[in-house]
Amino acid sequence: MTFAAGLLRDLKRADATRPRLTAYDDTTSPAERVELSARVLDNWVAKAANLLQDEGVEPGAVVTLDAPPHWRTAYWAFAVWSVGATLALGREATAQLVVSTDVETVGRALPDCPAVLLTLPALVRAAAGAVPDGAIDEAKDLATYPDLFAPWARPSSTDAALVDGERTAYERLAQLAVPCEPGARVHTGTADTGRFLRILLGAYAAGGSVVLSRGRPDEDTVTRRLREEGVTLDLG
Repeated sequence: MTFAAGLLRDLKRADATRPRLTAYDDTTSPAERVELSARVLDNWVAKAANLLQDEGVEPGAVVTLDAPPHWRTAYWAFAVWSVGATLALGREATAQLVVSTDVETVGRALPDCPAVLLTLPALVRAAAGAVPDGAIDEAKDLATYPDLFAPWARPSSTDAALVDGERTAYERLAQLAVPCEPGARVHTGTADTGRFLRILLGAYAAGGSVVLSRGRPDEDTVTRRLREEGVTLDLG
């Protein structure tokens, strides 16, 4: 089991129903709020990991994730690490599978590799526009995959877990985690996907949780949100 997959297991054992990721999307009107417990997050991760595995993704394969900090981005990242593959952030990496919110990026990836069109809003059941021929419409197709996941193979400790400017091996992934106090309730409004994932790893390693604000909420909104959500650490 990889470090990241182990974090989800430990969170479920500690308290499967406690909120572990609360995400506000302030780019919508009204702002969207989604709350995921360890159990719900693990279900999303399992579905995405099963999709990846069915598409031939295995240790050594590279999955490009082109998405902003978001609750959906979180489960795709943990799914890649559950499979034992390499998560590459951005649009430029040569990959065996591409996950992107951008239709053009998805279209360019095909037919060289499988590609997943990621739609961010919570209640959508299909992509709003045309989906490139051969692409996977995540909003429509992901729900069909099982809620339980068992990897067919495991990565070696020296396999790359993350490529985000530099390469980080699985044996060093824990070192990227942002340090947090035990049980911390961490807020971030970062627009950097790599930093968002490092904050998730740090909060989860400490048995805590994360509140994400996507967009640019005003100062009063952020102050009220931190109070209502019981935030103990604001990382900006």
